[in-house]
Formats: sequence, structure tokens, C-alpha cells
Amino acid sequence: MPIIGFAEVNATIHEIPSLIMENLKEFGIEVSFYRHHWAGDLPFGLLIIESNKGPLAIRWHFGKKFSLRLEEVSEEAFEEFVEETLDYLGGD
Repeated sequence: MPIIGFAEVNATIHEIPSLIMENLKEFGIEVSFYRHHWAGDLPFGLLIIESNKGPLAIRWHFGKKFSLRLEEVSEEAFEEFVEETLDYLGGD
């Protein structure tokens, strides 16, 4: 089942993927491939991940601390989450 996530991060834009992926290990998730989407003028972005637990999409935003929340969703909800976030970012 696909997983979506929400992360608050206190890192630079270039540190965000590795910070999130390192913390995914606590959930038993090993990343095999990822894409990082963000726009320079927005305080959030999206990681789309292929993993040993299936597809993940994690929306992150800048904050004062690090936190990560994950939830399993349907295929349809996963696709909507990714599409809405990318549309807002002006991406793919």
C-alpha cells in the first residue's frame, strides 16, 4: 500500500533528502530511488520515493525542528497527493 508523509525540517534544501531518508530507516524503510521537487520561492517541497515498502511521497516544509509522520493510503489518494503537490509547486 502506498505511503504519504508529512515532514517538518530544520535543514538546508540540499540536506533535506538525506535527513528524511535517514529517518525513514526507523520505520524499516530502505530507499532505492528518489526524486526531489521544490521551487526556490516556496517553503516546502516533495520527495517521491521508491522503497522496499512500496511507493512513498513525503511533503516537507521548513520549520524549527524535525518531525516525520507517515500514513498508508489508497493508490488513488497517493496519486492525488502527488499531483496536487506538484501542481502547486508548478512542477511536472
